[in-house]
Amino acid sequence: MKSKVLVQREPIEELSKAYMKELRLYNKTKREYDVDPYAEVFRFRDNVYGIFTHSADGMGDPWMYLIIGPEKAMLIDTSFGIGNLKGLVDEITGGMPLIVVNTHSSVDHSYGNCQFDKVYCHKITAPFLEMEQTPHLWDFLTDENGNGIWLDFDKNDIIPFKKYEIVSCENHHIFHLGDDYDVELIWLPGHHAGHTGFLDKKSRILFCGDSFLSMRVGINGPRPGKPYGEYFTVHAFRDELEKLVLRLDEFDTLFPGHFIVDIANTVIPNMLKVCRDIVDNPENYDYMSVDTRGREQKFRFVNGLGTIAYRDVSVK
Repeated sequence: MKSKVLVQREPIEELSKAYMKELRLYNKTKREYDVDPYAEVFRFRDNVYGIFTHSADGMGDPWMYLIIGPEKAMLIDTSFGIGNLKGLVDEITGGMPLIVVNTHSSVDHSYGNCQFDKVYCHKITAPFLEMEQTPHLWDFLTDENGNGIWLDFDKNDIIPFKKYEIVSCENHHIFHLGDDYDVELIWLPGHHAGHTGFLDKKSRILFCGDSFLSMRVGINGPRPGKPYGEYFTVHAFRDELEKLVLRLDEFDTLFPGHFIVDIANTVIPNMLKVCRDIVDNPENYDYMSVDTRGREQKFRFVNGLGTIAYRDVSVK
């Protein structure tokens, strides 16, 4: 790819690192397109593509996903917006009508939104996206000379900012991709208040964003000065997992926003058990550490997945 990682400020655990190295070296479906040299495209199912990009802020490299239905395509998340993502998606789909959705508003999942006219999200995510409607989105990624701080990239390859329409959706909103091909929005708060997954009922995949990751799921509690603090909590995550665990017969695997993909749905009851335990006894953790912002975090292992990281404020 045209980008090159300069600084990995978030250490990546060895299993996830090794998996991504093997996937990128040896997966026979991998393809790169001239229209966007900042992406690698993997065909995970006949009609499901993973679009891999480097992280521009020194954190975990993000995945985007493209589902091609009978009449419409769906793009899940838009990464940092470096490179011609819209051109890439149009080339893969042959210019099909496109629905763009966000799992949440974090920079590595939504900064490419402005390459599109309209983006759908959970109603709680909408005000967070509205805060990002500014041409100064990418200023923090570069130094005073315009050079990338954490990632080497050409700033001229950022598609110029434009405002886009944000469409708020209720939990369980259904997107129709043609015929009987439906994708359901499922609210999964915790990592972010409005965080959602997208259930592809035909491919039997839950695209789960940052709610399930092979390395670490972070639930850091309310954000000062930001709304919906009660949904940045382990409690909120647990409550929705109680509902999701009853639907395991509707999908087989999880495709997260970072690292290992095609994860068995058996990790969902495992995560629910750990969340219940954290709520019941937050001090019963496996280890403690300090994050990149100097905040103390507590960790619990999740069988078959990785860890969940939380702070005291995450369970109050």
